[in-house]
Amino acid sequence: MRKRNKTADGMQQDASGLRRTVARIFAAWICITVVTGSLAAQSPASVSKKALKAYNTALEQYQRKHYREAVEYLNSVIKTEDRFVEAHLLVAECYLEMNDLQGAKEAFLKSIEIHPDFFPPVYYSVADICFEQEEYEQASRYLEKYLTYPRQKPALRAKSERLLRNSVFAAHAVNHPVPFQPENIGLVFDHDQYWPSLSVDEHTLIFTALIPKDANNPEVTGNRQEEFFVSDFRDGKWTQPVNLGSPPNTADNEGAQSISADAAKMFFTACNRSDGKGGCDIYYSEKRNGLWTRPRNLGSPVNTSAKETQPSISADGRTLYFVSTKSGGKGGQDIWKSELNEKGEWEQPVNLAELNTAYDESSPFIHFDDRTLYFASDGLPGMGQFDLFVSRKDSAGKWTAPVNLGYPVNSKYNEEGLIVNARGDRAYYSSDRTENNIRNIFTFALYPEVRPQPVSYMRGKIFDAKYYTPIRARFELTDLSLSRKVIEASSDSLTGEFLVCLPLGGQYALSIERKNYLFFSGHITMENGTYREPYTMDFPLRRIQPGEKIVLENIFFDFNSHQLLDESKTELQKIIQFMNHNPTVKIRITGHTDNVGKAAYNLELSQNRARSVANHLLSEGISMNRVNYKGMGATEPVADNNTDEGRAQNRRTEMEILQ
Repeated sequence: MRKRNKTADGMQQDASGLRRTVARIFAAWICITVVTGSLAAQSPASVSKKALKAYNTALEQYQRKHYREAVEYLNSVIKTEDRFVEAHLLVAECYLEMNDLQGAKEAFLKSIEIHPDFFPPVYYSVADICFEQEEYEQASRYLEKYLTYPRQKPALRAKSERLLRNSVFAAHAVNHPVPFQPENIGLVFDHDQYWPSLSVDEHTLIFTALIPKDANNPEVTGNRQEEFFVSDFRDGKWTQPVNLGSPPNTADNEGAQSISADAAKMFFTACNRSDGKGGCDIYYSEKRNGLWTRPRNLGSPVNTSAKETQPSISADGRTLYFVSTKSGGKGGQDIWKSELNEKGEWEQPVNLAELNTAYDESSPFIHFDDRTLYFASDGLPGMGQFDLFVSRKDSAGKWTAPVNLGYPVNSKYNEEGLIVNARGDRAYYSSDRTENNIRNIFTFALYPEVRPQPVSYMRGKIFDAKYYTPIRARFELTDLSLSRKVIEASSDSLTGEFLVCLPLGGQYALSIERKNYLFFSGHITMENGTYREPYTMDFPLRRIQPGEKIVLENIFFDFNSHQLLDESKTELQKIIQFMNHNPTVKIRITGHTDNVGKAAYNLELSQNRARSVANHLLSEGISMNRVNYKGMGATEPVADNNTDEGRAQNRRTEMEILQ
């Protein structure tokens, strides 16, 4: 079979090998019985001296790792001593060493036929091979038989119970397959490519590649290095991958990266570096003016003297999920998370105890919805090695019981490193199931039951309203019902371009800020459960000067009321923050209505609403000589009052710079 062995930075490389069974237990036992002279006494059949001599010769060949020669001697023994159990068991061990599973299984089964109770662990060995050969129901039967024997080694009993759980699960999964039709994404690239990371718009793909250090001698042992490559989606296909360059690529390995929604920030794994705290650490790099910054070690408390690998950053950039072998977890390598506090520091990591097992968990991926986590585990019931699972964070912040993604998404091979697009309908992963045996990146439609909540996005450009020059500004998207920041990002200082996530479901305040500029206030409504096509918007920011005004899109009142609603807190706080950052600024809050109703009533309502906003600012410490207010009623419409949409635009609160 194919098995994945991890490189130092937590990535995966190909290596042929066989998961060994307890054959080594009885192989060692057979050696002891020969030395003590008790072999023939243990056997249910009378063994001739000639056969015993040939058996001893075979055992010597086995110990010298001459397995084919050992089998030849053993076959000569079995021809005359067909019920010589130990000979069949040693034949099975030789076949295992030669990776001949079928030959080993037949020899094991022959020993059971001769003497069913002679060596109970043989049932585990047969079950293990049956599992490898995807004969899950047969594996379950042999395991159930083995577990009927008392006084077996506790470690092997525990392994048997675990394999039985996997066998039962796998048998059911194979009989109830999930939709799965993977397609190669079509990168023109001749080297192993894995660990894909995707921007929210699915236009930028960054991945780890295993490339030769010396292109002239690609097959030399050790002549392999992991580096980052990037490809763009243009005209319906992925472009030729380009090396990300230095930094972040170096002469050493780096991999297992996670990128931000706009592909401008990257967290990744690097090992054995001079500034490292342990064997492997998590590093961070940011793209500025088209160039990546020199990677920075995240330091304590994220990185420790243990191994920290395989980071995944949330869409808001404030929660980092990663894998660590440090103490305090469930055992093996566990998934942990760390939160970014208001000071910009990573908090003490927390173990995801609801998801971790005593075995290994790996490759966490937090979806753009910040609620759905995909990861791999070899400790939960599955198809054998690392299987892919999904868990969702509930309203209380607890993770639901992991759900196996099912067969054939999962198989007897290792499945790791799965990601899902923002829309939530397609997954990406890497596999070597191609004829050229090179790991390629594949995509497939994710069936509905394991999809995350869809996420949309907004893209555009920020520029100076007077000079039309692009500027760097900071974005904030705040959930109005929770007064909680859900997205924070910045536009590119060279182009002014930005790309930010928009979670579906809820009302959001969009704020764009830049020093010496009037902040922008926007309101976004995202329907729950329905994918919203991406927004494309450009934002001209105006310098702070008299006469400039903005509409406060997130100031809300009840119908025919001047009482501020709780959803206004975010916008009110933004005004207070603006006033504190600009202590010489004086403003006017102006209220406006539509033309429905009497003019005198509308004028009074608008006056009272403006006063409510001004009073709140005063109550929060803003000096009264810096704020005044005025009601305009329906006298200054900005849209047609003959439509619902127009009237909604006319019902507004504005902030104007007076001085």
